[in-house]
Amino acid sequence: MADTPPSDHLPAYARSLGIAIDRLENELPVLTVDFGPNVEGRPGAFHGGATAGLLENAGYAALRTVLLKEGRDPILKPINITVQYLSAGKQKQTYALGRITRLGRRNANVWVEAWQDNRERPIATAVMNILMA
Repeated sequence: MADTPPSDHLPAYARSLGIAIDRLENELPVLTVDFGPNVEGRPGAFHGGATAGLLENAGYAALRTVLLKEGRDPILKPINITVQYLSAGKQKQTYALGRITRLGRRNANVWVEAWQDNRERPIATAVMNILMA
């Protein structure tokens, strides 16, 4: 897609896991990662840390997209990130999308969800509170 930012705009940690930008949805990036050795935990399942990494990167990508559109480019610092694991990630492609729930001058709240086959059945969600310095 011509409007999709290149995945080299993602941090090195995201790229090391194999995370890429799949598409834009309502002008926000949907991140994706294929199942493989970089994200495998117990045999045949996503590692919880890799799932949290996907969620965190999707949250930051959404916030960065909105801020840059507003002409803002602050340093983002996590205050709190809470991950809820809802089901084990299987050997499938996984997606994540962040949504800004509150955007202030110095703080932002972001809600993120990750899913595989069915968007209505997320495998994990996260709430992020971020300081914008």
